Amino acid sequence: MTDETQPISEVSTRPGRALGIDLGARRIGIAVSDSSGTLATPRGTIVRSGDVARDRRALVDLAIEEEAVVVVVGHPRSLDGSRGPAALAAEEEARLLEGLLEEHGIRVELFDERLTTVSAHQQLRAGGVKGRNQRAVVDQTAAAVMLMAWLDGRRAAR
Repeated sequence: MTDETQPISEVSTRPGRALGIDLGARRIGIAVSDSSGTLATPRGTIVRSGDVARDRRALVDLAIEEEAVVVVVGHPRSLDGSRGPAALAAEEEARLLEGLLEEHGIRVELFDERLTTVSAHQQLRAGGVKGRNQRAVVDQTAAAVMLMAWLDGRRAAR
């Protein structure tokens, strides 16, 4: 598994779709990229079932269905860059997902997601989405913001 501290040149750059996930306590936001790695699009959410193994399996199934070559897991570091409980939980989830995805040739990367939810709320407000309606789409929008930042970073590193 890789994270944002590993130089991009050491990460496989096989072309294909990326699946971005924003892990939340109640919902998991999902976004996907196009196969050229140009655009990230919100894909939906998975409502936590209370069964972490079932939720993890749903993510694996979705990655396979979307023909992803990489799953990018949001890494919720603190504003000062430290790793709190949420970041440690994301690291563990990424490690467990990696174990399930490696047999399918899908790698897992962590990516710093600081302020993606704030950006998602701003984008939704700018688009005229308010209040309750935001709650329904903020997780997938945050996943798309995070995945787009990951894609932009890959393009900049080339």
